[in-house]
Amino acid sequence: MHEYSIVQALLTQCEDIARENEAESVTKIVVKIGRMSGVEPHLLEIAFNTFKEKTVCDGAEFVMNVQPLVIECSGCGTQTTLEEIYYKCPVCESLEVRVIDGEEMFLMSLEME
Repeated sequence: MHEYSIVQALLTQCEDIARENEAESVTKIVVKIGRMSGVEPHLLEIAFNTFKEKTVCDGAEFVMNVQPLVIECSGCGTQTTLEEIYYKCPVCESLEVRVIDGEEMFLMSLEME
């Protein structure tokens, strides 16, 4: 389960940011998870709750915003947010599309004390 290694890297990043800002604790973490990132939100939450103890994030609220897939059609230029995962323009039915958003995971914000 690669969510464990993702959480370990996230906790390290949070500890570094807290140290840089002379914060004693992180109270809230907000991440954006792309639907096509390969990260399972439920498993990420379990991993976070498992590893956060005895870190600066112990007791922090963990907020996950799941980003749908956003594509742009090279044929007609339309940007579309997709509920279903398919790489086809719903306007002109072209297969010449590129992904704009929804494939990555980002740390969006931290609240610290």
